[in-house]
Amino acid sequence: MRFMARFDPIFQTALHQMAQLHTRRVLRPVRHVGAAMVVRDGRELVNFSSNDYLGLSHHPLLAARAAQWLHEAGTGAGASRLVTGTSAQHMAVEKRLATFKGTEAALLLASGWQANASVLAALLKLAAEQGTRPLVFTDRLNHASLHHGCMAAGVRQIRFRHNDLAHLDSLLAQHAAQPGMRVIVTESVFSMDGDRTDIGRLCAIARAHGAFTYVDEAHATGVLGPQGRGLCAGHEVDLVMGTFSKALGGFGAFVAGSRALCDWLVNACSGFVFTTAPPPAVLGAMDAAVELLPTLDAERARLARNADHIRSTVRACGLSPDPSTTQIVPVVMGEAARALAFAASLEDHGILATAIRPPTVPPNASRIRLALSAAHTDAMIDQLATAIPAALRACP
Repeated sequence: MRFMARFDPIFQTALHQMAQLHTRRVLRPVRHVGAAMVVRDGRELVNFSSNDYLGLSHHPLLAARAAQWLHEAGTGAGASRLVTGTSAQHMAVEKRLATFKGTEAALLLASGWQANASVLAALLKLAAEQGTRPLVFTDRLNHASLHHGCMAAGVRQIRFRHNDLAHLDSLLAQHAAQPGMRVIVTESVFSMDGDRTDIGRLCAIARAHGAFTYVDEAHATGVLGPQGRGLCAGHEVDLVMGTFSKALGGFGAFVAGSRALCDWLVNACSGFVFTTAPPPAVLGAMDAAVELLPTLDAERARLARNADHIRSTVRACGLSPDPSTTQIVPVVMGEAARALAFAASLEDHGILATAIRPPTVPPNASRIRLALSAAHTDAMIDQLATAIPAALRACP
């Protein structure tokens, strides 16, 4: 312990600097009471910080199938997929998922971060092996895992202004004479602003420039598109990434695309090759969630109505929830200290809404990120609509 403690002053100094900037994080445990309530520090709060957009984390079908598959196959997969970790259940979930996404194939991975960081890195390294370095065009506000995938491949990103597809088109035109595979990397719904990409236009631009499209659908799958199939449904997107940990109420991630793409990833993606396979209980929850999604149009419609209502509430307070058009509604406060004060005031009104601060968002863009769920009752939505103006008055 003495040897380890020698380096503590370095860590303590860094922690002190974070505290001075109001960006130090601490872990605060909660106990979930259903899909929309938590208990923290002995107090019940309505949870508006969860990505459980459809409330499926507490759906009885997911719990029953997870328990059934656990009972039948045990608690762990025991190995990576290429050793002895692949079961009939893995193949069944991937087949169901590919059908749902309208693709030839799908491949399960451990998490959304792992999927983006390792799949994108493998793809870009393959492109470089073709003889010239790939040209990678990325949205400036892409998730950190997407930026990490580019860095892991050692490629320089050509960044276009956030959701500015005209800028993307012009950058592709500027680089038209350069050799190398073109790859466009973006998200369909951005997690901090709740805005969406025009996937149809994105695909048209990609076709015009012969570019490969990689779209992260983590916050759209289950919520948007026909039957919750995502914003990429019906469009020619080369690779779609999504997660089970948000609207699908479980854990894990996937990529969907052509059979050749998925077969190649089985051989080349380090995040797949060197990771233990998802365990049976997790697979059971995945299977049940994908089965349920097409039946949840009423829940998706209620979620959309509630989001519109909360956006109107924020506007009435003199703030802008723009560019949100989804179940994610940002309330940008600017300084981190003010966002923390707003979150604390909301908690005084029985609302859990976590302050998002740098480096998750840019400096002076700290915010409360309201994440709505179909599990929220009308009374909970009304409670939030009342709490927002009251909390703002306490944080001038």
